[in-house]
Amino acid sequence: MEYYVYILYSPSKDKHYIGYSSDPDSRLQEHNLGATTSTRHGRPWILVHRERYHEKSLAIMREIHLKKMKSRKYIEDLIRNSNPG
Repeated sequence: MEYYVYILYSPSKDKHYIGYSSDPDSRLQEHNLGATTSTRHGRPWILVHRERYHEKSLAIMREIHLKKMKSRKYIEDLIRNSNPG
């Protein structure tokens, strides 16, 4: 199974959200349906970045790393310099 670290963007809140999932497209739908308390008020969300990992533990470690960065510039640079996937 593959796992993905994903970054969502909320134009209405001008904020990013970082998460991980084995199915980021379905997860995006859940976020946009309001199923996640922490993202309910930022709808609609747009998937702007994803990274693929073959191990769940690596995806979780990457998610934690990105969340610890707490740098909007770092996240925006990552999105700008990445290949879609």
